[in-house]
Amino acid sequence: MNERFLHASARVTTVRPAIPDSVLQQFTDIVGANYALRDPLDQKKYLVEWRDLYRGVSPLVLRPGTAEEVSRILALASETKTAIVPQGGNTGLVGAQVPDSSNTEIVLSVDRLNKIRHVDPVGYAMTVEAGVILDAIHTAADDVDRLFPLTLGSQGSCTIGGNLSSNAGGTSVIAYGNARDLVLGLEVVLPTGEIINGLRSLRKDNAGYDMKHMFLGTEGTLGIITAAVIKLFPKPKATEVAFVGVESPEHALTLLERAKALAGGQLTAFEIMPRGLLEFNLRHVPGTREPVETVCPWYLLIEISVGSTEDAARTLMETLLEQGFEAGLVIDATISANVKQRQDFWKIRHEMSDVQKLEGGSIKHDVSLPVASVPEFLRRAIAVVEDMVPGSRPIPFGHMGDGNIHFNVSQPIGADRDAFLNRWEEVNAAVHAITTEMGGSIAAEHGVGRLKRDLLPGVRSPVEMALMRRLKSMLDPAGILNPGRVIA
Repeated sequence: MNERFLHASARVTTVRPAIPDSVLQQFTDIVGANYALRDPLDQKKYLVEWRDLYRGVSPLVLRPGTAEEVSRILALASETKTAIVPQGGNTGLVGAQVPDSSNTEIVLSVDRLNKIRHVDPVGYAMTVEAGVILDAIHTAADDVDRLFPLTLGSQGSCTIGGNLSSNAGGTSVIAYGNARDLVLGLEVVLPTGEIINGLRSLRKDNAGYDMKHMFLGTEGTLGIITAAVIKLFPKPKATEVAFVGVESPEHALTLLERAKALAGGQLTAFEIMPRGLLEFNLRHVPGTREPVETVCPWYLLIEISVGSTEDAARTLMETLLEQGFEAGLVIDATISANVKQRQDFWKIRHEMSDVQKLEGGSIKHDVSLPVASVPEFLRRAIAVVEDMVPGSRPIPFGHMGDGNIHFNVSQPIGADRDAFLNRWEEVNAAVHAITTEMGGSIAAEHGVGRLKRDLLPGVRSPVEMALMRRLKSMLDPAGILNPGRVIA
């Protein structure tokens, strides 16, 4: 594991006394011995972040099966001052869901809270428990001719509770918004054990404060989401996907403006990636082919979804590309000929995080900018990084349609991996400085967790930080829920 992350983990480890066996037994009694894991082999998958950047140890992993059991766990935790780390599918990227190295944090997994309680196709809503896998939600919506639009590379293993706790983004934000925009109601257990039963499917409800927004995107620091009412949408009748080669992000931005004007809300994805990242896929993912005939500096993955006919979708995409060619914005393009080719195009996009591992060390950023500023940001950030680390390979990619760029930097070919990764904080500081100067955010869709906790005071005002701490103190007076994540 990268030494930097060992140091980062150490910085957020709180000195707490060991949890007495008698207290561990009280927690075990709540869920039953079969769902209270103490053997390190049984615990293993709950203790390591999937990129292997964070590892922890825990005296106990609890797998409650009801909101009532979660309530009893948190009430006991508050009483005994025991730290609890909530965990969904363990696909998070900022260390929020993994225990630290102190062996004093209990992991609470929601993987047994995995029921789809109700599907309401007429009301375009679905009630799901926090541990339901995102793919299962897609299937349940599809079964009633509806769509749940949240789409992520990890959708085969991530859970809806984790998606909502991190305010996940994904590739469809341009049309449907982030995870918080897809929620009607929540069931939440507070750190004190109290349960907020807010599972309402109302589209309009101004009866007091809208409590759900206190828990969406707060990474399990203010409460544990145990169930949610999520929005469904009409299922598109036809979808077209095109892989498009362009000269520059500036041309990509102009094409994006044309796509929005032409397709409006039917533009469901607009992703950008550099040639270098496509070459990673070609080298490491068997079966990957050049998506267009011409080698281009930048590529776009564009998706248009309509509620009418395949001809209508094809006409929109062809019109967009014709306009792009005529305006000199598009170098080359391929419209998917069938479902298999469409899936192959998307596979290139979804493999991007994994293929970077095979190219050595990668210094990562998850930033967002005003959409109009993305080309300038890319120009400036690439130049700064290449000057700082000669031979480094910036491979920024992501959701250009909503301004979220994963500005990742692969090590120079043949360089020492650890020496490169030891410059993580230095490179982060330079890229984040450009981001904030341009009115962007250093935490776009992955969250803060442990990875960016110490950076937060530098990008949020003292008033905002004080308000966050007051809210944390009010809802979690014992300080037991995900301590050391998001805020100190």
